[in-house]
Amino acid sequence: MNERNVKRNTLYLAGAVVALLLLWVSFGGKPETESDFPRLTPRHGEVTTEDLMERERGIAREAGNRQHGAALQEVGDKADCAGCALTEGSDVMAIIMPEAEMRRRNRYEAHFDSMPPGGVKMRLNPLGGTLGRVFNDSNYLHIASAEKGGIVPLNGIRSAWDAGAKLERLRSCREYYLDELTHSLPYLMPGAHRLLRDIGAAFRDSLQARGGGDYRIKVTSVLRTPRLVKRLRRRNRNAVDTSAHLYGTTFDISYAKFICDSTRVPRTQEDMKNLLGEVVYAMREQGRCYVKYERKQGCFHITCK
Repeated sequence: MNERNVKRNTLYLAGAVVALLLLWVSFGGKPETESDFPRLTPRHGEVTTEDLMERERGIAREAGNRQHGAALQEVGDKADCAGCALTEGSDVMAIIMPEAEMRRRNRYEAHFDSMPPGGVKMRLNPLGGTLGRVFNDSNYLHIASAEKGGIVPLNGIRSAWDAGAKLERLRSCREYYLDELTHSLPYLMPGAHRLLRDIGAAFRDSLQARGGGDYRIKVTSVLRTPRLVKRLRRRNRNAVDTSAHLYGTTFDISYAKFICDSTRVPRTQEDMKNLLGEVVYAMREQGRCYVKYERKQGCFHITCK
């Protein structure tokens, strides 16, 4: 190899090294920036998914007696629905998450196992008769109202699909506690759900107005299907084939047991039963519902008008 070829090859090699250095500086050798890797921490003032989750919880706590879902919609509008599907209050999570996990994540599921002994007496207003006599609306009235304002009973996929857009999912909340349902499904029409929350809120407000007490009402039965009604009749001969529970307008509230969230001000079951009677009576006087006092089931059977 002559000297000219050696010089030429050396120049080629030097040029290749320079080109590699330029490529390294341009792409591989510059300092890492935020655009190179996903950020693990938010920028100052940026809204994260966790922020949205906490904001949603706060709005839901402050929602009070508003219709279920209004707080979630408000958060979704503000945050363009980002992160809404990640919270325990999300309708999406209600579909994909098992019921046991939903309950575990719901802070309103926590409560004392039983009511404290004793109890501070409270002032009660007479209703003009026993609860059984006062709340004796005929089952025919319940069913007629339910058929008029409710869904078509869930006899198949089509009826379930049509009802899905109308019904609202129930979860334990500040106003009520949803019992472990064995013969019903946790859904109601919006008007019935609003009535239930109003009853729960009025019950808690009445307790505070009469000296305190941290208790919630307990919902024991909600929407039923014809098949669930048939199964229930095997256990309870008093259950009827045509039930107002089939239409998503009817729910049962226990008067035999209340959910205790604090033992600071103990109350008697009898007083709270009659206080709940006052609240339900006021709702009926406003023309919002029909009510039946169920002795054997230990509940108020309530149908929204």
